[in-house]
This record gives sequence, C-alpha cells and structure tokens, in this order.
Amino acid sequence: MYYMVIQLPTSISIRIPDDIHEQLEEIAEETERSKSYFIKKAIEHYLEEFADYQLALDRLNDKDDEIISSKELRKRLASRS
Repeated sequence: MYYMVIQLPTSISIRIPDDIHEQLEEIAEETERSKSYFIKKAIEHYLEEFADYQLALDRLNDKDDEIISSKELRKRLASRS
C-alpha cells in the first residue's frame, strides 16, 4: 500500500494595524486574490531586498574587497566588451 504525503504550508498569525488591513482587504477584493497571496508576496519581496542589502553591507565591510570609482568601473566594463 502506498501513501502520498501532502505537506501543507505553515500557518502563522500576525497583528497588523487597521489601516493596513483595510488596504489589504481592498486590494484583495479588487484583484480577486486572497489576502494571504499579498502577504506572502510582500514577505518574499522583503526577504529578497534584505538579502541584497545584507550582501551589499557585507561587501562594504569586507576590508579585502577593492573599492573602485564609477569611472574605473565603466572602464573595466568597457574592456570586457
């Protein structure tokens, strides 16, 4: 006998201000999508942006990473063409 295991998404509970909830309700109704869809997309976007921010911060703080001017960057990029 075979069993199929279905993994359900994790459920979380959050508290948000009424004005944000109202905006979320409006956009969900206007687009005929769920509030969960927009919350998920917002979290995904935030995590991507945070990862980019953290990478930039790590590079900025890396003492071994060479810092060059925009002029030098353009020169190096042009030489690759």
